[in-house]
Amino acid sequence: MTLLVTGGAGFIGSNFVLDWLAQRDEPIVNLDVLTYAGNLENLDGLHGDARHRFVQGDICDRALLDKVFTEYRPRAVVHFAAESHVDRSIHGPAAFVRTNIEGTFHLLEAALGFWRMLSGSEREAFRFLHVSTDEVYGSLAANAPAFTEAHGYEPNSPYSASKAASDHLVRAWHHTYGLPVLTTNCSNNYGPYQFPEKLIPLMIVNALAGKPLPIYGDGMNVRDWLYVRDHCSGIRAVLAGGRIGETYNIGGWNEMPNRRIVQTVCTLLNELRPDSGGPHERLITFVTDRPGHDRRYAIDARKIERELGWRPAETLDTGIRKTVQWYLDHGPWVARVQSGEYRAWVRRHYGAPAATP
Repeated sequence: MTLLVTGGAGFIGSNFVLDWLAQRDEPIVNLDVLTYAGNLENLDGLHGDARHRFVQGDICDRALLDKVFTEYRPRAVVHFAAESHVDRSIHGPAAFVRTNIEGTFHLLEAALGFWRMLSGSEREAFRFLHVSTDEVYGSLAANAPAFTEAHGYEPNSPYSASKAASDHLVRAWHHTYGLPVLTTNCSNNYGPYQFPEKLIPLMIVNALAGKPLPIYGDGMNVRDWLYVRDHCSGIRAVLAGGRIGETYNIGGWNEMPNRRIVQTVCTLLNELRPDSGGPHERLITFVTDRPGHDRRYAIDARKIERELGWRPAETLDTGIRKTVQWYLDHGPWVARVQSGEYRAWVRRHYGAPAATP
């Protein structure tokens, strides 16, 4: 029994791998190309652990995918691998089309070929779990009901459009070819090991360095915030008991404007790491809004609770406190990520070449 995880050196993927192996002995094959956001140092505690097999490779490489399926014979795929930063997608959409759409296509084709060769209980048990985002649903008005699994797709950025396309491919491979798939659409994740380009870690590292804390527009863009380890537990629940062909929204029940998130981070830093220059709020700076910035996302996660008994364990208060404390306790990790030194760390420990950004 083996699980194939794509993108398992990234933020959510590495948290999933760590949580999985902390709770069970089923091995994981971790396939990651190691872009700028893939960092094997996140998995340092698993170095030498026979339950974790790392393969550096691209999900667009069909020959490699076929080799991985043949060699490791996974009983399920958990597909995290994706380009995920909206700002990067605006300035360089080609990488998002390649990884999120073409890569998912190649992975589906490889999984389908492998599944067709299975028989009996192995064939019945196989699952392909595709991890997606609430951004595929578009933007909500202030008083509109939260996104349910039946909400229509209205992606507004190159990132969300590429993820919407990948969701449609997964659905089509199930309905056309019978591949046993599951899809999850999550809200904004935060927590340990998040690359400091996303809002919460960026605010933490900038505040500690005395740099401006940039907030787009008026800062009232609302997101539902989900602690990453809650997201991982939700994925495990769907993998274990989700109905084939179904989509499950995974949310934190924590709607909050970006402005309030930044203020909360500042309040925690004032308590945990006071700055002699004054309250960290003094660093907040409002900048020109980004193109096509969705105003509000909100996840209705009642389906996964009703069918699988899952609810998030963390509130926004407990999750952000844990996150801020983690970054305060892991200064060397932050420094290596910001400087690029983590690539040299990977070469030293794994002998893997550094990937091109």
